[in-house]
Amino acid sequence: MALEHFDVLIVGAGISGIGAACHLQKNCPGKTYLIVEARAAPGGTWDLFRYPGIRSDSDMYTLGYAFKPWTHPRAIADAPHILDYLKETVAEHRLEPRMRYGHKVVSAKWSTARARWEVEIEQQATGDSILLSCDFLHMCSGYYNYDHGYTPEFEGTECFNGPIIHPQHWPEDLDYQGKRVVVIGSGATAVTLVPALAKTAAHVTMLQRSPTYVVSRPAEDRFANKLREILPPALAYFITRWRNILFQRFIYERCRKYPRQAKARIIAMVRDELGPQYDVDTHFTPTYYPWDQRLCLVPDGDMFKAIREGRASVVTDHIDCFTGNGLRLKSGKELQADIIVTATGLELQFLSDVVFTVDGEVLEPGRALSYKGMMVSGVPNMALSAGYTNASWTLKCDLTCDYVCRLLNYMDRHGYRICTPVNREPNLEVEAYMSLSSGYIQRALDKFPRQGARAPWKLYQNYIRDIFALRFGRLADGVMEFSR
Repeated sequence: MALEHFDVLIVGAGISGIGAACHLQKNCPGKTYLIVEARAAPGGTWDLFRYPGIRSDSDMYTLGYAFKPWTHPRAIADAPHILDYLKETVAEHRLEPRMRYGHKVVSAKWSTARARWEVEIEQQATGDSILLSCDFLHMCSGYYNYDHGYTPEFEGTECFNGPIIHPQHWPEDLDYQGKRVVVIGSGATAVTLVPALAKTAAHVTMLQRSPTYVVSRPAEDRFANKLREILPPALAYFITRWRNILFQRFIYERCRKYPRQAKARIIAMVRDELGPQYDVDTHFTPTYYPWDQRLCLVPDGDMFKAIREGRASVVTDHIDCFTGNGLRLKSGKELQADIIVTATGLELQFLSDVVFTVDGEVLEPGRALSYKGMMVSGVPNMALSAGYTNASWTLKCDLTCDYVCRLLNYMDRHGYRICTPVNREPNLEVEAYMSLSSGYIQRALDKFPRQGARAPWKLYQNYIRDIFALRFGRLADGVMEFSR
């Protein structure tokens, strides 16, 4: 029996996959496509995470799609509103008939002779395997393991009398009202959880090994909300989106050019929030400069408010071991807890750890190069959506989708069936895929391709530059190899 075949197979029904389908439907209307999603519902990250306070850490005018205005008053949105936005997009573009849930991609085999991918899929409900084929594979499955997060090995966890919870798998029935909660970690998840839990918990302690930069920003964008009152929604969204893009880029560039001054400014803002008596040097002054790691955003200073009001506190120390009633720290201090939350990060994956084979040879990502941050050297007819580390995720994904559509239309016009980025510079200088020093990134770099020292192999993490490279740049650039 012939395999079910599609022109394009999109893997993942989160913010990237939904966007990819919308772009494909508009710009390549003659193409057949299917979206496969391992989980039982769309939404990706915004459906998976259910911990208290879960929200974006980017403004929705840039995290939202270029083609669909964000109209909610809050620019820093919670997960339910983001999920509603994604479901609206699915409904407006009538994507549901082309989405199959509970379909997890296990492997993908490319045949040059047939110019197509054969994709093995495990049906989650039954465990059965099925095969699909496609001409082009678009991976939109994110960058982390959906099955479990990262938790270090702590001594004595079996001794603790209460629940130990990772935010990626938050129990719906967890009662933390009136309880003492310790949140281990200092990243985006921790600074989201602490003020949310502190609303009803007896007390919440954020236990960190070292500080992170924490910046307050208004949850509502008054400029955007006012603009929407006097202009059509699409125009107001366009103006606000570009204002935010340019402002974010300006701030990033200033931080990288003047790191000492940027550090001093951020620390001064924290002092303004917490007052002169608070030990900002210990708890909110990192050893690195801004944007060596991502900054943490707190809307309306909610975390600082919880600390000022005594509902939350920060402890900077190392864990010695878990005890029956909490944690013993290296300093000898004891932290009492009824519940411990390990907000210790994500486990990164490259392309969901799918096994890729090109003409019988298994792809080893660490030996390959990233092409324009969206394809892999030596791998034909395959793109991946991956966002920026210094700006909103969706900005890069929108550009990637534009590029994929341009590429497919170019191949159709010239009668090509195969496109492959090929590195013809054996002595090309290479470096790590991402330059951030965050632990969750450094632990996983060997799973990712390398990047080159110059275009098109270098990831510039620059939206303006990528517009010219991906939306307007030459497709036949001497690196992309086409064949019939």
